[in-house]
Amino acid sequence: MKDLRNWRRRKMTPRWFRTRRGTLRRGNTRLRRLAPAAWLAAPLLAALLLPLAVIPLHRDHNVPAVPEATAQPAAPELPAADAPQPEVSVYLSRSGQIESLPLEDYVTGVIAAEMPADFELEALKAQAVAARTFILRRLVAGDVSGVPVPGANVTDTISHQAYVSKDTLEQQWERGGKSAALAKLRRAVKETRGVIMTYKGKPITASFFASSGGYTENSEDYWSAAVPYLRSVASPWEKEITPNFKVTYTFSTAELLSKLGVSTASTKDSIPVSVESSERVKTQSLSASSGSSPLLKILSMTTGHHIKEISIGGVIFTGREVREKLQLRSTQFTWSIHGTQIEITTYGNGHSVGMSQWGANGMAREGKTATQILKHYYSGVSFNQVSTLLKK
Repeated sequence: MKDLRNWRRRKMTPRWFRTRRGTLRRGNTRLRRLAPAAWLAAPLLAALLLPLAVIPLHRDHNVPAVPEATAQPAAPELPAADAPQPEVSVYLSRSGQIESLPLEDYVTGVIAAEMPADFELEALKAQAVAARTFILRRLVAGDVSGVPVPGANVTDTISHQAYVSKDTLEQQWERGGKSAALAKLRRAVKETRGVIMTYKGKPITASFFASSGGYTENSEDYWSAAVPYLRSVASPWEKEITPNFKVTYTFSTAELLSKLGVSTASTKDSIPVSVESSERVKTQSLSASSGSSPLLKILSMTTGHHIKEISIGGVIFTGREVREKLQLRSTQFTWSIHGTQIEITTYGNGHSVGMSQWGANGMAREGKTATQILKHYYSGVSFNQVSTLLKK
């Protein structure tokens, strides 16, 4: 398998940008309302015959059916610079307009929004491949789930992939003193041009997230279905480099139970007083004294060392339900109780399925390439070219 960095044939012209979004204007940007994407015409879809589902990045859509193993194809050749690109139509949530642009320009806008430009180049390249794979899977499937209007393929929010518009890149990045950063992002896109990840010859669900607490999750431990390339793997790089790796939330007992929808009447005799949990996630239960029911009790853990099921006030929740109801950063958390106050401490940020962005940067700092990063976080994947896939 050739390294992604060896696929580059030409040097690029430096340019750069920022993730903030500004007001859209019609002069330099190809904007249109409710215009269908030309390359997704019926004949092309009929030829592709790839009925795939996509999980949004946060990400609660259904996981695709489990594919069977397949032989690993050879590394793809880099296409010519003028090779035709699919067009992506993005719904811009602030303006309500649709921006249509070539695939590679769209990928640049995604990594601008999804990953800090001061990350290592190999991490940015890994993000570019993941972002390109995510949108191509959506395009070939004709999936427009989560898009509020017809004519767009995807939104610019984290429900799909965050995206910085072309107009914002030009005004606030390229002309706003961020040209060097924009150049770095464009280099990452150019050096991975057209490269996607596949499994059984089809684009994978390239989910990613900010940082793990030390391990990623199996897909079925957060979503509903097992996907062979979304397996739990060790990710030890985040702890030392991730800002706010460890975050503590404080709730009153009544507030926590209310947010979870647990009746306080059924738990008034089981609330511990000034009893602290252990510092680590191995905590199993809390109780005020022998004979009282624990307010919080871990019932099971996932392969990735996150909370799978937990009893709170006698009601059983999944770790994901607790995370979402309490708006926590992750499902890996511990707690301590001080009188009527409960402190919950989370580790990492995100659903933990797929590629850890801070983990990717940590790997790149150690000299790992984009190929090595992606093959670590997405088990058993192959690399292919967009142009090759579209010819099938």
